Amino acid sequence: MNDDCNITRIYLAGPLFSLNERASNRRLALALKQELPQCEVILPQDFKYHGKFNDKRFFRDVYRACIAGVDAADVCVAILDGPSADDGTCFEVGYAVAKGIPVIGVRTDYRASQEKGCNLMLSQGCTALVHRPAFDEDFDALAKDIVRKIRRVIPQDLIFV
Repeated sequence: MNDDCNITRIYLAGPLFSLNERASNRRLALALKQELPQCEVILPQDFKYHGKFNDKRFFRDVYRACIAGVDAADVCVAILDGPSADDGTCFEVGYAVAKGIPVIGVRTDYRASQEKGCNLMLSQGCTALVHRPAFDEDFDALAKDIVRKIRRVIPQDLIFV
């Protein structure tokens, strides 16, 4: 848990490799901040070392930053879209679960999978799930759905409005 008693920290786990994924993550982070102003959204896509992204010389640093980001979070929000969720996201979900950090799984993909739209290890591992098919393309409504779940799964004294 974070030491700053005035901020709710959200680690946003999700794929971050394409322009659309990165833009979508950023838009969701902004919508979450608008819905929950006293939150900090940790975006792993912003982890950059020596002015470079995705430089293999610094992969260990990125890995450590992701671990530290999850450790510092009050809640992990995990994007679980696609026929199979992103493998890095799955690792971060598993790590958060092992550390006792609540996980809100988010699925906007309308395709069905094993259980609740995703692999049962993810659906069962998540503290709560938000399923909002992407047809309305409304990040603000998605953020409201996520924040409702956050309010249900983390202690109220850790949520600041």
